[in-house]
Amino acid sequence: MSVVDYEFGNDGKRRIDLRKHHERSTHRKAPKSDNVYLKLLVKLYRFLARRTDAPFNKVVLRRLFMSRINRPPISLSRIAANLKNGNENKTVVVVGTVTDDNRLLTVPKMSVAALRVTATARARITAAGGQVITLDQLALEKPTGANTLLLRGPKNAREAVKHFGFGPHKNKKPYVRSKGRKFERARGRRRSRGFKV
Repeated sequence: MSVVDYEFGNDGKRRIDLRKHHERSTHRKAPKSDNVYLKLLVKLYRFLARRTDAPFNKVVLRRLFMSRINRPPISLSRIAANLKNGNENKTVVVVGTVTDDNRLLTVPKMSVAALRVTATARARITAAGGQVITLDQLALEKPTGANTLLLRGPKNAREAVKHFGFGPHKNKKPYVRSKGRKFERARGRRRSRGFKV
């Protein structure tokens, strides 16, 4: 089937009727937030995306539009793991929050550009001889995103996601009223839970 249909106007001339003319794009074209600093960043990266050929700026701009659920935090340990194998000298770019991970005993020297860095993560990065910069400082230093490593956190690591999925055998987590001996312990199904029928 053709995507283009033809219709005839009152003057008898043939006109194109596009099939999907009424379907609107649901992608964000601007952030919903009223944060003035975020809006300034969007202005800056809109300009860079238009005036440079670097796909990096287009990706950063698109991520600046995203909701907080789609900008999950990333931990220092995940950044450190990604900085191995020849990426040691790259600047890590995160359009989101960088958080500390107390399971990481030694923080390597790293350069991080992010929307937000928690106080502990910032202290540990600077103590290791690294630096933390903002995304507008990054635009001045690396306007095309050369020698950078663009990372993002795990989107589906939220507790809420564990409950998602319809139907049996999805291994989804039940919404239990309360945790205790009397609540959804599968009594009668296995011996470890009282008795087995």
